[in-house]
Amino acid sequence: ATTMRLLAECFELLGGTPKVLLTDRMGCLKGGVVANVMVPTPDFVRFATHYGFRPDFCEAADPESKGMVEACCGYVQTDFIVPAAPWADLAEANVAARVWCAEVNGRVHSTTMAVPDERLVEERKLLRPLPGLRPPLRAGERRRVDKMSTVRFGSARYSVPRHLVGTDVMVIAADGRVSVEDRAGETVAEHRLVAPGECSLVDDHYGGPRRAPARAVRARTGTETAFLALGPAAEAFLRAAAAAGTTKLGSELATITGLEAAWGRDALIAALERATTFRRFKAADIRAILDAGPAAPTVADEGGLLVTGLPQAPVRDLAAYRLEALG
Repeated sequence: ATTMRLLAECFELLGGTPKVLLTDRMGCLKGGVVANVMVPTPDFVRFATHYGFRPDFCEAADPESKGMVEACCGYVQTDFIVPAAPWADLAEANVAARVWCAEVNGRVHSTTMAVPDERLVEERKLLRPLPGLRPPLRAGERRRVDKMSTVRFGSARYSVPRHLVGTDVMVIAADGRVSVEDRAGETVAEHRLVAPGECSLVDDHYGGPRRAPARAVRARTGTETAFLALGPAAEAFLRAAAAAGTTKLGSELATITGLEAAWGRDALIAALERATTFRRFKAADIRAILDAGPAAPTVADEGGLLVTGLPQAPVRDLAAYRLEALG
C-alpha cells in the first residue's frame, strides 16, 4: 500500500502516467514467477488498471534493467540525505527534499544535457491523463491463515477464529493494535501488537480455554473392564496407584473388584475414594476400610486449633528471679 501510494503521488507530480511502469522484483508487488515471467499481485493489477499503465518487472540479476534507478537512489543518498541529515521529523525532511528537487531539476543534467523541468514539459505531452480520483488502497497486508489458526505478521503470530483456516485475511496494524479482517471486510480478531517472535492467542478463537492433555484410560482385560465400571472413583484410584508405583496392580484390581459381591457397590466406591485420599492402594487396605465402616477416622481441616482441658499452671513474675530477691 505504501509503494502504490507513493506511485500515485509521483503520477500527480508528473501530471500523467506512462504507458509502461518498470519496477524491481519487489515482494509487495510480486504475486509469483512462472518461467521467469513475473505475475503481479491482484492489488497491483487493479492499481495499474486504474491508472492505465502496463506493469513490468526488471530481469533477475540484471544490472542494466535497474541500474539507472539504483544510480538515482545512490545520487539522492550522497548528494542530499547524507550531507543534510538528520532532520527533526519526517515533515521537515519532506520540505528539504522538495527544495533539493527544485534545485537539481532546475539545472542542466550532465547526461541528457537538458534541464529536467524543461524536459518534463515536453514529455508530459506523451503521458496519459490522470484519472479523476485515486484508487482505494488497502490499509494492511494479506495473509493466509495456517493450520494453527494464526497469521504471521511482523515476525509474530496472531490467532483468528478456526473456521478461517486456509483462507486469506487482511492484517492491519495501527496505534499499537493489530486487527484482522476477512474477505468481506468484517473484523474477526483484534490483538495487542506484540514483539517479534511472540504470540497473541485468544481462547475464544479455539472454542474456549485449552483442556489439559490427558491420556485416556482404556480397559484391555475383563478385570480392568469390571474395575473401571465402578466409575470415576475407580479411574482416579487407578491413576493414583499407577503414579505411586504400586506393584502387581493388575492382581490387586482383581481382588478389589471381587469385594463388591460382599460389601456392595456403594460401599466399595466410598472405600476407593477414601483409599485414594489416604494413598492406600492395596486390596488389603480397601478391605480394612470396609471393615472399619463408619468408625474410620475422617480428614480434619488444616489449621484447626487443638483444644484441651489441661489445668493452668501457676506463674511467677520475672522480678522474683532477680539476684536481690534470691539473696
